[in-house]
Amino acid sequence: MANEELPPVDRNSNMKNEKKFICGVVEGFYGRPWTTEQRKDLFAKLKKWGMNSYVYAPKDDYKHRAYWRELYTVEEADHLSSLISAAKDHDINFYYALSPGLDMTYSNAKETATLKRKLEQVSQFGCEAFALLFDDIEPEMTKADKEMFQSFAHAQVSVTNEIFNHLNCPRFLFCPTQYCSSRAVPSVTRSEYLNTLGSKLAQDIEILWTGPRVVSKFLTVDGIQEITEVLRRPPVIWDNLHANDYCSKRLFLGPYSGRSPKLIPLLKGVLTNPNCEFHANSVAIHTLAHWSKCTAEANIDNAISADIKLETEGGDQSGFDEEVTPNYLAKNIYHPREALKNAIHDWLPEFFLEKEAWGPITKPHPPVTMVMPIIPIIPSVNTCMSLTTTTTATVTCTQTMKVPEVNTTQLQALAEVCSTVTGAEGIQPLPNVVMNSLVSATKIVTNDTIPNPIVSNLSLPDKLQVPCLSVPIMTIKEAPGVIGEEVKRDLKEEAGEPIEEDITEKDEGKVIEAIGASETEAGTEVMAIVDENPSPHSTTEPMECGSSALSSSPKQKSSSEDVVMSESVSTSSGSMHVETSDGSLNSNAELADDVSKQLTSEDLSLLCDLFYLPFEHGSKGLVILNEFHWLKSNASVLLAASKKSPQDPGTAQKPEIQEWLQRSEKFNSLCHSIMMLAKKFSVCINKELVYDLFSYVWDIAGIVALLNGFVKWLALAHFPSNINSYTQGSYTWFSKGWKDTFMSGEQEPWVFRGGLTADLQRLLPVDHGNDLFLYKLPDSPSSNFFTVRPYVFTDEDTVYSICHKVCRDSLDGPENFPENLHSISADHLVGPFITINPEFCMVMECGSLGMVGYICAALDTKVFYKNQQMCWLPAMCLKYPVEMLDSSELPQSIKDSINYFHNFKYECPQEVLNTYPSMMTCGVLKEQLNHDPSVAKRLITVLLAALRSNGSFGVHVCINRADRYMHQFYTKLGFSEITQDTMRIYLGRNF
Repeated sequence: MANEELPPVDRNSNMKNEKKFICGVVEGFYGRPWTTEQRKDLFAKLKKWGMNSYVYAPKDDYKHRAYWRELYTVEEADHLSSLISAAKDHDINFYYALSPGLDMTYSNAKETATLKRKLEQVSQFGCEAFALLFDDIEPEMTKADKEMFQSFAHAQVSVTNEIFNHLNCPRFLFCPTQYCSSRAVPSVTRSEYLNTLGSKLAQDIEILWTGPRVVSKFLTVDGIQEITEVLRRPPVIWDNLHANDYCSKRLFLGPYSGRSPKLIPLLKGVLTNPNCEFHANSVAIHTLAHWSKCTAEANIDNAISADIKLETEGGDQSGFDEEVTPNYLAKNIYHPREALKNAIHDWLPEFFLEKEAWGPITKPHPPVTMVMPIIPIIPSVNTCMSLTTTTTATVTCTQTMKVPEVNTTQLQALAEVCSTVTGAEGIQPLPNVVMNSLVSATKIVTNDTIPNPIVSNLSLPDKLQVPCLSVPIMTIKEAPGVIGEEVKRDLKEEAGEPIEEDITEKDEGKVIEAIGASETEAGTEVMAIVDENPSPHSTTEPMECGSSALSSSPKQKSSSEDVVMSESVSTSSGSMHVETSDGSLNSNAELADDVSKQLTSEDLSLLCDLFYLPFEHGSKGLVILNEFHWLKSNASVLLAASKKSPQDPGTAQKPEIQEWLQRSEKFNSLCHSIMMLAKKFSVCINKELVYDLFSYVWDIAGIVALLNGFVKWLALAHFPSNINSYTQGSYTWFSKGWKDTFMSGEQEPWVFRGGLTADLQRLLPVDHGNDLFLYKLPDSPSSNFFTVRPYVFTDEDTVYSICHKVCRDSLDGPENFPENLHSISADHLVGPFITINPEFCMVMECGSLGMVGYICAALDTKVFYKNQQMCWLPAMCLKYPVEMLDSSELPQSIKDSINYFHNFKYECPQEVLNTYPSMMTCGVLKEQLNHDPSVAKRLITVLLAALRSNGSFGVHVCINRADRYMHQFYTKLGFSEITQDTMRIYLGRNF
């Protein structure tokens, strides 16, 4: 072979390097790639932790996959050369990878020559290691290829061997199309494709393998020996354990686990393909590095983690202690929790490095709607999607195992809960935008003259015009004065204010938002890239997350405009806007100055537990799941107390009541610790890191606040004895078969969308429908987190004040309210509720902003109106005598309220009461709604849970027919029109 022509010294050196265990990172996820500076930071960490390899393979980077034929420009070459040089400086093997399989014609000599030319160019930059990736492509050949090659495998082998020999490099990786057991057809040992690779691919080429699944919970000795025999060489593991590009609500901060160090001698290497968020990967990479240096694992039976005990032994779920790990472990022994502690210890100092984030930042996940098959979730069945069809799934049983009793009908529904798909017909997943991270993480190809390489095998023109504008995203703030005023001014001119555009549910399957940042006379523009003919095999998985190609005819944008990524509304909470370097969190000043409130190792341990691993929730996550479920399921014990408040010490002597109250207090304590974690995190001075992770912290803190608000409402004991019959209908973590299937690892993790955040939200006894995870992120990190609690009488003045302000914002409230009549609107709209039915009244508070909204309801509308007529209206008639109507200075809305008090007549249509027996009213400050429209949604979630706990499954509101403001307000909360008359409109919602 060509290697034999090398000088003896070089050959011996190469042989020594080849024997070295490959351990490092593959940047192989879908979505926004890492930046050049982040990659250089990664090289330093890899060297520090004793790792040796990095694979450049970002699926959505400009010239890696979609436009692989194009050579690099001078500017791009400078960046790539600097990366390769930086890797060498840190003794890291830099593998440059290309993914040409989307549209390559293997039999075309020009195509092979183009591939050689591209890799030769990178070789001139100093790169000495390469990879060809053929994952996530159609396993079909063109007519010309079928005439030339015996099979798809022969075609790939022919091209790969030729490239390998041409480059004359000792390090070369190959990713097969069948890259895991579940994709092997018909099985690993009988796969003609894999056997052909094993026998025909040059022996010095290493082959990548993900294990039994795309995301594998376990790697076993038997599995590795099986694939080694077929490939005739030990594999290099492409490990997707920490990959999160398939779900924008999941982050994985747990330790490397499910792989015994005993596998190391059986492998050529391990490369982790981690979280999209660069700063979220410290634990994943650090623990892998620790694992790679071990030869044995700790005896898990003797040091079983608290979360496993919690699930399998049904122990005391009220404990909040950390898992117990062995006190003394030899250096060659690997224990995941011990590795996690060490990783957290090294991660913590990064939070205290002062770094600034520039420009608008969004989650780096692909802006596509998740598509998955709706099939029964049975542990022995694989649900990986087929790459060749849009409506069918490839189901392959790879092994037999003892399956727990599972109700397949119920699990069918569970699959529907986790999936956004309600029908297979007409599903057209969107391709991702294509970026150029070698220059800027925000450069996106938008020129419609570039053909879509997925549509057909077309040769691209020699030159491509790519309209894009570089926008600096992140800059390390070294010291005052490092960034000059001129640079600051230029950056501010380039990065304008982004705009969010509402996308209806109808449009969610069609549009990828790309938010423009250039300022024009008309303001900031928004551009949407529309895919008229999306690739039918585009799906969202770690190594299969959809096509990276643009539409063949996207909307055109001038070269003077800057386009940056923004997530689709269907999968995100919205975009985050990064404050400038001069910005400060004034509302958090007190918190930031208090050193005692800085992040600690315990805080990071809690953070990791909340975002643990694809098939395992962390111990604290399981505690909050189990505690809330227990409190909800056992709340009926409070009814055994006297009519006094359950909080009264005299009524809490019964053991079961005392236990409930104690555990509710512990639950409140854990919720408080999560809120404190979120507040500390929001004021962290490393804003690069904060902007990477804040959206996840915001989501989990918001859900926990709602759960805690519902528990506080349960403590009031305003529900019937059969509450469990109304609150156990949803499919949750505790439904039969759910956690067994989740923890088995037999399902790909994208089946369980949302992770712990979703499991917590589904515990609230409310049918969320499509409302899951649509809570909007704040524009920038904030310590003002929302809390919901039951109304107390001391809240009356504040509730009245909010009601008055809301009325002034709507058509019912003109600006000229007399000072002495400011309370009349509240007396009309909320007074009866908080007086007659305070148990169904709740308020929302938001950090330093105080109370920002309220919501009030009546369980039975007929009973409520009857009580109002007897107990409330007489007092109002005295307070607002009918003679006031004679005043010509009073606005009409006040006269309407006075008429209502004196001439009340119950007229709610029966058609409304039949389906929507409860009624409610809600008010949120307009400025808060403009800042975060989800405030009212959070409020109503807790209220609907309270109503459902009392057997109501429908609620309505009655508004003035001319009040467009409130009509729009309730419509956004999921209400739809039921009926109307000349004066009123009735809107209702089921839950």
